[in-house]
Amino acid sequence: MLNARALVGTHDVLLLTLDTLRWDVASDSLAAGRTPFLGSLLPGGVWEPRHSPGSFTYAAHQAFFAGFLPTPLGPGPHPRLFAARFAGSETSTANTCEFDAPDIVCGLAGRGYHTLCIGGVGFFNRRTPLGCVLPDLFAESHWDPSIGVTDPRSTEHQVALAVARLADLPAGQRVFLFLNVSALHQPNCHYVPGAVADSPTTQAAALAYVDRSLPPLFAALRRRAPLLAVLCSDHGTAYGEDGYHGHRLAHPVVWTVPYAEFVLEADAT
Repeated sequence: MLNARALVGTHDVLLLTLDTLRWDVASDSLAAGRTPFLGSLLPGGVWEPRHSPGSFTYAAHQAFFAGFLPTPLGPGPHPRLFAARFAGSETSTANTCEFDAPDIVCGLAGRGYHTLCIGGVGFFNRRTPLGCVLPDLFAESHWDPSIGVTDPRSTEHQVALAVARLADLPAGQRVFLFLNVSALHQPNCHYVPGAVADSPTTQAAALAYVDRSLPPLFAALRRRAPLLAVLCSDHGTAYGEDGYHGHRLAHPVVWTVPYAEFVLEADAT
């Protein structure tokens, strides 16, 4: 585990959630060489399998923003990077960045961070009261149909928006950027010509597209400051395994998600 307590204040923070990405799709795609950019970022060049705290987007992100990121496999307790302080926590350690705040978004804002949300799936679309709950945690949030689940170029649009907003902020302003990648969520069959239904194959094609689209985001972040990054899925989804379809259900393909945390130094050039 990284020492988040020491890094907050000097490093920008990125939480990038690859919405609905299954562990097996992420791992198999990496092994097949279909996600070379992500592979260049991951510690040891591999995804870590973890358990999500929620089986669908809203529940998982509420937990993430409270400091409960996906949990390592195996018996705990497992120390956490971030925590909203509460009595009796057994997973806050000397390396945990704790906040006297209801969530880590407000906690980072209290440490001088500009909090920026680039939405993706419907729980970030601000079209309903429910769709405002999560983005309203942030000082600045964005959503439009071009970054939602139905646009085949959503990740490119999300990255372009994030890069533009980062460029508008002073270099000395620390940033907490949250980006919810929507391309992996259903529908993703449009990433395979001729496909009419979603499957692990079409999600893998969506992930390859995401991989090609991410480099400008990390280049922009590294131009600003050193970076503490967390990349993970919020949950997986079932494509007919044991008769199950979708998520918001208890099945290993839903609960097991890819996870990575790492630090990138600033690009001095």
